[in-house]
Amino acid sequence: MERQSATGSPVVICECFCRDGLQHEPTILDTATKVRLVDRLSALGFGRIEATSYSNPAVIAQFADASDVLRGIQRKSGVYYKATCANLRAVQRAVADLDKGYGANEISMLVSASESHSQKNLKRSRAQQWDNIRAMVALAADRFRIIGTISVAFGCPFEGRVAVEQVLDDVRRFRALGVRHITLGDTTGMATPETTKHLFGDMMRVAPDATPIAHFHDSRGTALLNYVAAYEAGVRYFDSALGGVGGHPHQVKYGGGYTGNACTEDLVGLFESMGIATGIDKDGLLEASALCEQVLGRPLNSHIARTGWNPLVNTHDR
Repeated sequence: MERQSATGSPVVICECFCRDGLQHEPTILDTATKVRLVDRLSALGFGRIEATSYSNPAVIAQFADASDVLRGIQRKSGVYYKATCANLRAVQRAVADLDKGYGANEISMLVSASESHSQKNLKRSRAQQWDNIRAMVALAADRFRIIGTISVAFGCPFEGRVAVEQVLDDVRRFRALGVRHITLGDTTGMATPETTKHLFGDMMRVAPDATPIAHFHDSRGTALLNYVAAYEAGVRYFDSALGGVGGHPHQVKYGGGYTGNACTEDLVGLFESMGIATGIDKDGLLEASALCEQVLGRPLNSHIARTGWNPLVNTHDR
């Protein structure tokens, strides 16, 4: 299992503002601004950056410029730039951009752990989406690092509890296809520290050669607690977004309407306060946080952006 980022830090945080964050926003940012944001994040020490999505522009207009963004960014060696792919057409676009010399080097593929969420979020059944995933992995071959994402792994807003065995079966399916990096997503903030430890522990038991990734939403204010629980369970890869923005396309309303991501500034601050080095330039991160507020035109949800770093921790440590 991978344990270190390109910077050598013991944890790997994927900054998701530019995709999972922006998909929630009704305001469409221009391509130059997106490129500027990704380049700023590249300079901060993130080992992974969710740069864009090959979504259908008719469904999520925010990412109609996916290829232009990937063409424009300045890539840093050792950094994975991820693009989300919901279907075979998306992978075809990812392959085409790679062939042109500017594609993503990491792509994610999504399944829902519940039938209802699959129908509402992906517009197809779980069985149909797994057929999709098999074709997508085959087309992607070994040209990308593939992230297999399991949404609503900790609970579904439509069905309630999701059977642990069903989530583990999805983990096994991804591993059978050769996908090593697998994300468990808490899509509407239903996880607790206890369920987090148990589910990730079960995942690592059935797929000991996989790299688990934790993706928690802060819908009920528990995301940071769950990240600590995931870390204690042995997880070292984490997803978050500057300002805690995003979570689902702005046209989609479920989970009470607010399903924001965990806030990167607060997650970095917590880990660093615990003595867990993130490899992130903390001063630069606050500057990036202010830039995100500027481009969206409103204050975001970071506690650290308001109060600053823990004064008991050396803010110049990297």
